[in-house]
Amino acid sequence: MDLDIAALGFRFGDDFALSVPGLRVPTGSAAVCIGPSGSGKSTLMQLCAGILLAESGLVSLGGVDWSALSERERRLRRITAVGLVFQEFELLEHLSVLENVLLPYHVQRDLPLDEQARERAVELTRAAGIEGLLRRKPRNLSQGERQRVAICRALVTQPAIVFADEPTGNLDPRTTQAVFDLLRSEVRERNATLMMVTHDHSLVDAFDCVIEFETNPNGSIARERTR
Repeated sequence: MDLDIAALGFRFGDDFALSVPGLRVPTGSAAVCIGPSGSGKSTLMQLCAGILLAESGLVSLGGVDWSALSERERRLRRITAVGLVFQEFELLEHLSVLENVLLPYHVQRDLPLDEQARERAVELTRAAGIEGLLRRKPRNLSQGERQRVAICRALVTQPAIVFADEPTGNLDPRTTQAVFDLLRSEVRERNATLMMVTHDHSLVDAFDCVIEFETNPNGSIARERTR
């Protein structure tokens, strides 16, 4: 799924402003967002996923402008076409690991929760190294384990595009590489698109596109780095 941004402008109160003159991430490619903390990387991810709406300009996925959709339509599109890995994981504490991974199927009845979906969930947890934790609740998991649950949940519906906000931030170097390889292999297998935020510059060379964030007195600006 293509991601297209043109003349994007977003402001939060008087304290934060973000602009993106133009950006295109084609179907099947991987883009990484880098820059200082507070420069708007997570904000851009939420704008691209339709959680936030731009004040001006265009943000579209697969040729569909988020601002042209109702709130219900945006929610349905996120659940069926978008995979999201949040910085705070957003796991439900009363659900088990497996139930958290399968959560999209419980909140959207258009997604069939069949045996194939359950097998895919277990296979993802196996690839992420957490298959032995399926019955545990999030409170009994480490930060790194919680993070891997969130990644499996983002991938289980086989989305056309994945937005991952610091998905390896709480992992040791070996697990970081394994989880990153899982993300990349899953999106490549389906020719899906990946956009990821990271502070780990050792991963940057593995991406097709690098989006750099800079700050100035007027706010933040994000541009694609010329290689």
